[in-house]
Amino acid sequence: MKLIAAMCLLAFALCSAQGQVEDDLTAKTRLFPGIGAGLRAVKRGADGKVYILASPALGVAVFDTTGKQVLSIGAAAGGMSAGKPEKSPIVFGEDFDIDAQGDIYVADRGANLVLIFSPTGALLKSFPVNSPLSIAALPDGEIAVATLRQAHLVVVFDKNGRELREFGDPEPLADRPDLNRYLSLGQLETDAQGTLYYGFGFMPEPTVRLYDRHGYAGQDIVYSGLDAMPEAQAARKEIARLERKGGTPFFKRILTAVGVDPGSGEVWMALGNTLLHFDKEGNRRATYKLYTPEGARLEANTIVVGEDWLLVGSDPLGVYRFERTDTKAKK
Repeated sequence: MKLIAAMCLLAFALCSAQGQVEDDLTAKTRLFPGIGAGLRAVKRGADGKVYILASPALGVAVFDTTGKQVLSIGAAAGGMSAGKPEKSPIVFGEDFDIDAQGDIYVADRGANLVLIFSPTGALLKSFPVNSPLSIAALPDGEIAVATLRQAHLVVVFDKNGRELREFGDPEPLADRPDLNRYLSLGQLETDAQGTLYYGFGFMPEPTVRLYDRHGYAGQDIVYSGLDAMPEAQAARKEIARLERKGGTPFFKRILTAVGVDPGSGEVWMALGNTLLHFDKEGNRRATYKLYTPEGARLEANTIVVGEDWLLVGSDPLGVYRFERTDTKAKK
């Protein structure tokens, strides 16, 4: 029976893989060569500038369209901002985002704060949030935060730090609530319509869940390919062990990065150096293995999706630019 089940699973995987691209993807170039260790997140602003968060030393570095650094925000004490020494307001930035007006929101897990900076790097305000892990700017000045401690997955605040709503329940993978909460820790991304994409970092089967800005859940985009099974099986064995014997949960992150095409809503998932591309209906369109120009494996922890390019960041290897082969094929 086990053999028959395995053969059926293999047949299903082969059928579902028809029409998908499977290929190596090699970076065109490395960008911002001074960026590497401590890299947490990369964003591209509406002004075309690239914003990079690296903790704890760098803070948020801003680069113009030529690749020149033009601003440093919240760097370690003794850093520079607009050419002047500054005192560090960022203790350990875990994630950040930029709104349409250019304001910058930092989830500072080291200080248990959300920090809001102006486009020029001035600290506008801050408010307390216990262990913020990820952050996303929503329309109308709202801020979505994923935390380590809150009962729900997402808490939405206004710019003054007033809690507006919370939503998203941890996945019931175990009988222990603390274990379910840990396994449901995730990363937030948004698209141009303000849809929230919640990437579950530790779920055995990598999953991205869509929410509208009010907290109503939409579809789940799930990867359950055969090559994901060893990690999924190992995670489920560890869940069972912790339920039998107790102990503090500690899992290796399976879903290491999420990127969203802001226009189309297509989703990109990274599992180490494996990059998966899904269309907006949740169908997997391509699977790539990521490599640097020198041929080294590139394990992604942040992704920015452009019209015909990808920026992929890896700690400590840095930030790399890739050409999107899917958009080239359409032209």
